Amino acid sequence: MIAMQYSFTLPADYDMSIIDRRIRDKGPLLDGFPNLGFKAYLSARKGEFGSQDNLYAPFYLWQRPEGASDFLCGPGFAALTGAFGWPQVKTWIIWQAEISPDIAAARFATREILQIEPYAPLAEIRRAESAETEADVATGGALASICGFEPTTWTRVRFSLWRAIPECGAHMQAYRLGHLSLART
Repeated sequence: MIAMQYSFTLPADYDMSIIDRRIRDKGPLLDGFPNLGFKAYLSARKGEFGSQDNLYAPFYLWQRPEGASDFLCGPGFAALTGAFGWPQVKTWIIWQAEISPDIAAARFATREILQIEPYAPLAEIRRAESAETEADVATGGALASICGFEPTTWTRVRFSLWRAIPECGAHMQAYRLGHLSLART
């Protein structure tokens, strides 16, 4: 599994109803996309939940890397880049992904990207992050929780989907979830 996210920072006076409409119209197009775990269509408004910017920032969980490749090489991504520009696509190797059967009830998301110090004990970090990810869903708080790492920039990601917005930490970006595309069942 891999996770993937790109983000577009929009002007402070940008009409975010354009993004809401895009999510409403385009969101269902990825429902059941091959090799997709889920796609969370995310947006943030400047000043809401501590966001510094207006953002459009979809987050993906791919069951297989071929799904990410097929999407990025396909017409949907080409249309997106035609509308918003060529983004940097962040990817992470998944350490743990926990998904509640109630995932469709999610309305918010949070994401943290944290630096991994040089020579850090990766196996210990992986165990701790994986245990926290499992606990987030097992306790009924999160509807999905994912942790992973990226060994080029040595960062780790924590991503969660929620019914209600949780308290946000200093390194956390909160989002509204406009649509959730899920794998075929």
